[in-house]
Formats: sequence, C-alpha cells, structure tokens
Amino acid sequence: MALDKIVEIKGTGIPVIGNDIDTDRIIPARYLKCVTFDGLGEFAFYDERFDENGNSLNHPIDDEKFKGGNIIISNENFGCGSSREHAPQAIKRAGIDAIIAESFAEIFFGNSVTLGIVCITLSKDDINELIDIVNKNPKTEITVSVEDTSVNVGDKVFKGNIPEGAKKAFLNATYDSLNELLQNMDKIIETEKSLPYPFTRY
Repeated sequence: MALDKIVEIKGTGIPVIGNDIDTDRIIPARYLKCVTFDGLGEFAFYDERFDENGNSLNHPIDDEKFKGGNIIISNENFGCGSSREHAPQAIKRAGIDAIIAESFAEIFFGNSVTLGIVCITLSKDDINELIDIVNKNPKTEITVSVEDTSVNVGDKVFKGNIPEGAKKAFLNATYDSLNELLQNMDKIIETEKSLPYPFTRY
C-alpha cells in the first residue's frame, strides 16, 4: 500500500503538561497483552484520565474545551521509559497526528515516525507561549509544517526542529519501514536469487 506524503498537520492542540511523561503513563502495562493494537486508543493515558471506579479525572484529552484536538503539546523527554511500541500506537489510535514537545525519548520518537506521527521540538519558551495561546483559545488552528520545520499559529511562527532523516521520510512517504519492504518485494526476491548461497524463507 502506497503511503501519503506528510507535508503538514493541521488541527487543534491538547496541552499534556509535564516533563518525563513516560510510556507507562501513556499506556499502562496491563494493556500490553493485546494481540493487535486495535482499540488501544481508548486506553491512552488511562490511569491519569480515570480513577479506580472509572470516573473521569478531567485529563486534557477528555476536557470538553480540547475535544477534537489532534496535536499534543508537552515538555521535556516525552515518551521516555520502556521502549513499548504500544505507546505511540495508543496515541495514534486516540486520534493524535502530531506531538510538539521540548524533546523526545529516542525510541519513542522512532516508533512514532514509523506510524506517521509528526514529532517536532520547540524551545521551552516557545512551548510555554504555545500552551498559553491554546489555553486561552483552545480552537486556535495549529499548523505543523514538516517542510518548513515550524509550528504556525495565526500570524505567529515558531521555528522548530525535526531530524533530517525523519523529515525526508515524511516528505517522501518512506516513514514506514515495513511498508517499504512490502512495496519492494520484487527487488528483494531478485536480490535473493543473486546470492551465492541458498536462501530459505520461513
């Protein structure tokens, strides 16, 4: 299946404030037993969203004023902790298309890119200003430009950073490595035939 190029993400923001928001907070360990990732979205940030009786704790994701938001805004070292792929999978299935933060944990960043989640960093001051804008007017449209490596809010432009490899992958629609292999199966088979030793498929 051919992927779409990701040039920009448009939408509204959800401030998920805090440093070191780890993968266990993003998706609690008890939900890692699933056979597929389908349905994980409803459990994103579950223990911070609900008490032991299932009552809402008014997490930003459930806050009515941020309803429909598809861009998380956070702080330092987002996605740290264990390397569970379920964390970005849960975020993606919760309807999140981009994350703006001061920094990201490396493995979480890589897993997010593979899913087409745009992760862009801004300075601490710019993050604080962006959060202030969104808190004052939650329906303010945010544009995350992969091409310009920026976050645009009205007339305000925040210059950010996306590693060059991830940026090229989004713009060239090559961010999903498994999909790349499947799309190039003919070339893989040809390479197998050219090997000087027998190749066994499992």
